[in-house]
Amino acid sequence: MGRYISPYGHAVSTPHLQAFAERSTLFRQAYCCGPTCSPSRAGLLTGMTPHETGMLGLAHRGFTFSRPELHLAAYLKAKGFLTALCGMQHEFNSAWDQMPYEESHFKHDGPAGVDYDLDATKSAIEFLSCQQDRPYFLSYGLFYPHRPFLTADYNVFRPDYMRPPAPLPDTPEIRRDMADYAYTVNRADDCIGQVLETIYRYGHDRNSLIIMTTDHGIAFPGMKCNLTDHGIGVTLMMAAPGNQTAGAAVDALVSHLDIYPTICDLLGLAAPDHLQGSSLRPLLEGTTESIRDEVFSEVTFHAAYEPMRCVRTKRHKLIFRYELDQRPLANCDGSLSKDELLRFDWGSQILPQVELYDLMLDPSEACNRAADPVYADVRQDLERRLLDWMKRTSDPLLDGHVEQPVGTMVNVFESLDPEEGPFLRRM
Repeated sequence: MGRYISPYGHAVSTPHLQAFAERSTLFRQAYCCGPTCSPSRAGLLTGMTPHETGMLGLAHRGFTFSRPELHLAAYLKAKGFLTALCGMQHEFNSAWDQMPYEESHFKHDGPAGVDYDLDATKSAIEFLSCQQDRPYFLSYGLFYPHRPFLTADYNVFRPDYMRPPAPLPDTPEIRRDMADYAYTVNRADDCIGQVLETIYRYGHDRNSLIIMTTDHGIAFPGMKCNLTDHGIGVTLMMAAPGNQTAGAAVDALVSHLDIYPTICDLLGLAAPDHLQGSSLRPLLEGTTESIRDEVFSEVTFHAAYEPMRCVRTKRHKLIFRYELDQRPLANCDGSLSKDELLRFDWGSQILPQVELYDLMLDPSEACNRAADPVYADVRQDLERRLLDWMKRTSDPLLDGHVEQPVGTMVNVFESLDPEEGPFLRRM
């Protein structure tokens, strides 16, 4: 759901998340490591770039961790924590034997949806209601608002009064799609509210760190699986005992990579050597205004191969697109919004290899300054930063085309829909 909820100023009904925001620290400028499902979670839960973890694509399509022992749950388990999963994960779908959770309450197979989220919520409530004899790490994840959205009651969630997502035109079809999103995220908010109420009822908030985050931007065209802020911008809220910035918003640039080291810092545990982020503790304590100068994000595979990398500073964004100069349509989930844009030949445009945006003067990332001589020094600086990061993290793109790993499945470039194929399976 990206940041499309009420705590970030959107007219989307999420009362429980709003209440949580008012007792936590809200990060306005938080970004994921990759705007696709499994790579984003890999970065969040290992503290490393997705391409270093081996999670170059989707776990349910065969992509796996090269070093599963680096997962946060594995680390905390080794430190004596009870590790539990209730609901959604998207890291181990093709390697259940790598699961680091001692307790898992979720379905391995079968379609996700309303019943899935209700079961996940029930399991989380049952876990939190039991007296635990050791410290614990609970991962609670919902399927929604993943697509397909629930169909809203349009007498309540009225499309005529919906505002389309920022990159999209204002048409009846897209407003109706947004109404379905608003309804779906409202149902997810209800589930989250039940879990939060249980946490408060049993007093877990008095000695626990509670983190609320999302994996990437919402699944509309030009958002999820894109390196603009519409794709990489995420919700991030944290509540902790004695939090000195509770109820406040922080504008510092932060990455999902910073969450793992923050947990270690607040628990008084030595941070593993592989971590690449910085602790958010100084921001939570209000002792500094920034902890990093840039964030990086990436796409290699989603439904289809689409190699891209970006670097974002407080003011500028540089995006590099490799090999392809058109958008693989399978990397956009099927939707009313996608169907509407396809009527106007969306996807047939030739895309630039390099994009450079001045985010203070062009927050919508609509005016590419890559060829503007006024921004030549900025481009050179960002290209250097991006290249240094790719070298430092042994990015496989440095060697050219990234081969599809054995045992994975991806859509071919000509696919129009991620669910319909045609597919390329590498055995």
